[in-house]
Amino acid sequence: MSHVAPKSQLFAVFAALMVLTVATVLVSRLNLGYFNLPVAMVVAVTKALLVILIFMEVKYSPKLVQVTAGVGFLFLGIMILYTMTDYLSRNMLGVAGR
Repeated sequence: MSHVAPKSQLFAVFAALMVLTVATVLVSRLNLGYFNLPVAMVVAVTKALLVILIFMEVKYSPKLVQVTAGVGFLFLGIMILYTMTDYLSRNMLGVAGR
């Protein structure tokens, strides 16, 4: 038998996702310099975790499903890390003519 999440939890997660969506819009309009992308990524990863854990019910799934989802999320983190490394090192090299 599968787990059924209470409606109150689903509504709370939905409200959190809406707040995080507003945060995404606000971060996109703020000028935080180099921190725009990292802050936006933190908000996006938080939203992804909420969707994966609650709406996809990975939180209540068997251990193998949790490990598989965790490994996928780990590789997503590695890709984000390499993206951030590239993004933050762009200004370290001088461009000819500037």
